[in-house]
Amino acid sequence: MPHTPTLALHRRSSPHQAANFDDLPSPTCGKVLAIMELLAAHPDGITGAAAARLSGITANLVFRILKTLVAQGFCLQQPETKAYRLSSRLLELASPQVGEASLAVVAYGPLCQLRDATGETAQLVIESAGKALVLEQVRGTQPLQVCGQVGMRTPLYSSAPGKAILAWWDEPQRAAWFRSRRLKRFTAATLADRPSLLADLARSRDRGYTVDLAEGNEGIHCVAAPILDPYGQPIAAVTIMAPVSRLGDETIPTAAVACKTAAAAIEAALAGGSAQRL
Repeated sequence: MPHTPTLALHRRSSPHQAANFDDLPSPTCGKVLAIMELLAAHPDGITGAAAARLSGITANLVFRILKTLVAQGFCLQQPETKAYRLSSRLLELASPQVGEASLAVVAYGPLCQLRDATGETAQLVIESAGKALVLEQVRGTQPLQVCGQVGMRTPLYSSAPGKAILAWWDEPQRAAWFRSRRLKRFTAATLADRPSLLADLARSRDRGYTVDLAEGNEGIHCVAAPILDPYGQPIAAVTIMAPVSRLGDETIPTAAVACKTAAAAIEAALAGGSAQRL
């Protein structure tokens, strides 16, 4: 998966924003949300003192909010630095549901099996606001790993799981996506013109999987398969990623079968049936 993690909520920039909290129906709730926005804007962590300074909220209340977020699983405190950062709990709450089943929960077992079958990092990816968003990740077992992080967003067209969603969208949905996007080149291999990308998506539908051949990041290859609903529309995609040296022409077909097997298992679990798509 390419590019830089962008898990972030809108961050208010004014250090005097505390004066506005009293205008809200629930000032306390507003302060909690302000602290969560600060945490989202600092994915590597922020101390309680810095959060108080930047938010304009009293230090005592900031520490109580942070401790409560930790206790409820929405926040993690790093033992070495004592800094706080958001957990993936918000993404879990917002995770797509199919009937009674949570996609992230259902997918975890097949993702682990995909990791075990390939040795590579496996991810569950959904479309969010026109981009690919990592909903779950299982780290690989190889000594040298390519990893992203939960909450990471990337362009749909330059990653294998993003292309799996694009390829299996119906034509009106894909055309609407193209109308609001300008394709940018990230590497020499990026398919940054519409005809080349559409041709690649058509080939992907024919073979049942997508590939990213260093299209987002130099030296990294990815393979993905879509997770489809009963009408053949993509719910999400599963993918593995690896250095070019481990995921090349000879190994991609085997990796593609593993991805399709994982996708079929997730589809079957969502439907309450048995996996049967290869």
